[in-house]
Amino acid sequence: MNQLSRRHFLTGLAATPVVILAGCVVTENEPARAPTNRPLPIPPLAESVVDANGTRHFHLEVAAGTTEMLAGKTTATWGYNGSVLGPTLRARRGETVAFRVKNLLPEPTSVHWHGMHVPARFDGGPHQTIEPGALWEPTWTVDQPSSTLWYHPHPHGSTEKHVYRGLAGIFLIDDDSSDSVGLPQEYGVDDVPLIIQDRRFEPDGSLDESDSTDIGLLGDTIITNGVAGASLTVTTERIRLRVLNGSSGRLYNLGFDDFREFHLLATDGGLLSEPLPLSRIQISPGERVEVLVHIDAGTDSMLRTFPIDGRGGVDQESADAFGFEDTFDILELRAEQQLEASPSLPTVLAVLPQLEVESPAAERDFELQWFMINGRRMDMNRIDFTSVVDTTEVWTVTNVDNWPHNFHVHDAQFQIIDIDGTPPPPELSGWKDTVYTPPGQRIRLALTFGRYADSTQPYMYHCHLLMHEDQGMMGQFVVVEPGAQPAQTIPLSTGTMPNHVDMHS
Repeated sequence: MNQLSRRHFLTGLAATPVVILAGCVVTENEPARAPTNRPLPIPPLAESVVDANGTRHFHLEVAAGTTEMLAGKTTATWGYNGSVLGPTLRARRGETVAFRVKNLLPEPTSVHWHGMHVPARFDGGPHQTIEPGALWEPTWTVDQPSSTLWYHPHPHGSTEKHVYRGLAGIFLIDDDSSDSVGLPQEYGVDDVPLIIQDRRFEPDGSLDESDSTDIGLLGDTIITNGVAGASLTVTTERIRLRVLNGSSGRLYNLGFDDFREFHLLATDGGLLSEPLPLSRIQISPGERVEVLVHIDAGTDSMLRTFPIDGRGGVDQESADAFGFEDTFDILELRAEQQLEASPSLPTVLAVLPQLEVESPAAERDFELQWFMINGRRMDMNRIDFTSVVDTTEVWTVTNVDNWPHNFHVHDAQFQIIDIDGTPPPPELSGWKDTVYTPPGQRIRLALTFGRYADSTQPYMYHCHLLMHEDQGMMGQFVVVEPGAQPAQTIPLSTGTMPNHVDMHS
């Protein structure tokens, strides 16, 4: 099917909504600003208790509530331990963590630890559903470098709805190496999480969940840490922003209105080898970046998203429909007249080991098209392939579609070998778990599934444009011990992927 007929097949839309909400969309030529008089909410650090065995215990309740996303209006939302989003979870490498997750929603959900190296039975994907009123108790030992991860729902066929209604939170991992580098690390002061999402609203302030585009629900208002029009008072000479693209389908091309230089410190899976000076950084849904920004006393600066470079590999009509030409204000930084001194910018951040790819244990190909990977939609009962624990594989991911996609793998952080045969740019040289795949592009990845083997519980790989995932652009694999022969199917009552997902239920 061509692009237009596929859009009509999915939604029956007569036209794509025009992004015209006054005060929310700006252009590079007309830098009008939305009102930014609302203090940026800082998600609280989650309370935890360490028992006699050294295990850190957390408690999460998933429930409905109301939030003032738009000033003066009330929006029905879902959240973890609150009305929207969730507390920031924090643990150190080597710690064992344990969770009690209670679902108080009227429908099943799950909690996926995005970017976490975790046993498959505790991954929180569609196989670990938490029924209404039920309790889920995962536990594992954190064994990966310092990084900014996140957690969100992953229920079969309704992930976009659950995230859109507010379910998302940051999960920070600390380690001794990152502590010694000298980066800002006072949470909420000079080390600040930013969960960037887009939403559309009805006149009464309720969420508009109608008329999905080909990349899912596309909003005309930016919500940062749960509110529109956010600003942050800065008290230090440098500030570290940990940025999550928490949108379901929108890409962001982040930079400042004065084109100032900032430094990229980290991507999905941890620190880069050294700070990278940039004036723009692009992230697709699910990706994270950490950036360090120098601040001058008594000045204001606006973090924005600008049009996607090269229209994201799509034609002009599609770029308009997918929001690739949009410019939005994200967060205003307001510096006090006197700022506290910050550590100087480090020259070295981390030593990144390179995965051996000359003789991989397996080489796999993944073609992304429409709502399919390799011509198949997700089947909860089907195992697509088997990997052997503690071996390195090379995956070739090709977008053969004329739609944008991205690619996310559960359990592993990967390294990008090349993009269309060329080494990746420096901003993609670190550890990643999600990568944008524009139409026609081929990306080769190196990845290892270490430590955890389970012949019956699968991990997922999928497009992280959430509507694409919900519609079946996902597969699953198991990691086994050498010589193990797992079954090719999983007998589950959940069955295969539904052909239609109701966003209004």
